[in-house]
Amino acid sequence: MRGPLYLLLLLATWTSTGQAQDADSLTVIAKLPNCAQLCLVTAVVDSPCQLTNSTCICTNVKLQAAVEKCVVSSCTVKESLTTKNVTSTFCHAPVRSETIHLRVANILMCVVTVSCAILRLVYQRYFTVAGLGWDDFTVAATVLISIPSVIIIDRGMLTNGIGVDLWTVPFDHLENFVRWLYTITLLYFIQCAMVKISLILFFLRIFPRRRTVQLLWGTIAFIVIWTISFFIPGSFPCLPLADYWTAWDKAKPAKCLNIYAVIWVHAIICIVVDIWMLSIPLYEVFHLQMTLTKKFSVALMFFVGTFVTIVSILRLRSLIAFGGTSNVTWEQTNVVLWSVYEINVGIICACMPALRLILIRAFPTAISTIQASTQRSSKNHHGSGSCGTKGNVDTIGSAKSGKESMIVDRSTITYTRTFAVRHENDDEAELVHMEEFSEKTIRAREDSYTSELSL
Repeated sequence: MRGPLYLLLLLATWTSTGQAQDADSLTVIAKLPNCAQLCLVTAVVDSPCQLTNSTCICTNVKLQAAVEKCVVSSCTVKESLTTKNVTSTFCHAPVRSETIHLRVANILMCVVTVSCAILRLVYQRYFTVAGLGWDDFTVAATVLISIPSVIIIDRGMLTNGIGVDLWTVPFDHLENFVRWLYTITLLYFIQCAMVKISLILFFLRIFPRRRTVQLLWGTIAFIVIWTISFFIPGSFPCLPLADYWTAWDKAKPAKCLNIYAVIWVHAIICIVVDIWMLSIPLYEVFHLQMTLTKKFSVALMFFVGTFVTIVSILRLRSLIAFGGTSNVTWEQTNVVLWSVYEINVGIICACMPALRLILIRAFPTAISTIQASTQRSSKNHHGSGSCGTKGNVDTIGSAKSGKESMIVDRSTITYTRTFAVRHENDDEAELVHMEEFSEKTIRAREDSYTSELSL
């Protein structure tokens, strides 16, 4: 009872000095836990402010820091959160919320990613000789596993506190928040591994050299071991696991891992693996028998993968900020947001080669239509003189050299076959065109840097 008695003594002293009591201030003080009341009054006594001057109390930085330090050391976690909520409301502190931002980004990235994956799978299934491969199946599986994460973020985490300050969240919601955070973290470990494996399986289809194949399979083995090594401790952050749901209030001691350290190390290794995976195709490309210009053009396609690495670095940065704060529901927003970006950007990058081939296949058709329309218009304007012999004969020139020609008599029946024209600047697109190579051809190429992938 020493705290409340000391508080009453200070209030009596305040009254005896002739200070009028402010009803609102006293009402707010009465809502505070006893430990917080003592901290507030003690800090006010040692400051130029008065209990009746709410403006001074709310704007004095040193006073607020002293109260916060005292509350953290003297009160429980729940009492500290209650104090922060009451004082923030009393001082009209702005109410922060990132829920709309997170919800829109989560759903939008899901729609874009699913669309890209569907386009890739349809194109590979119906418009290529090779058909669907293990890399395509892995991308499809990654998308399927990412959909539960989208639902958890939207229906589980956003309704239980993520995106707002911790002290504004009801206590009964925080346990649910921790449960969903636990689930989405484990899903992230799996998704991160599958995105990388899908890219490596794609590399295996276009780089048949024996040494490269061995490196790629070794990388897959490392990713599997790495993921399992972090998935197991991530699955049991506390023993027993039930203690993890309530460990946030520190009401009772619990045997728990430093889960933040586990996630940090996982993120660092993730970035290192990304850099290693990028180096393999770049090394192969720059040893192909192509001009330097083509090498840079092809390498540019693989540099798209650097976007995933950049997002991973930004996620690690948010993890570092998250580790040094007690406002977990607010700081965790950036971690979840960058995790969403990382996984979805990774899937989109895995689909980029197929999407690029779709564009190459689609746009020449439109261009050919425009060119044909232009030629017809030109013939109508210039008459038959430009066609040679009175419009009955066409001269067809070579598109490549402009020197060879062929005379076609319009009075005869002619058979025309249309071929798709591929420009030299787009030759590197065939590098990522997943064709079915015969075993004999692969064996002939295994130990050679010579590429015959239509470059």
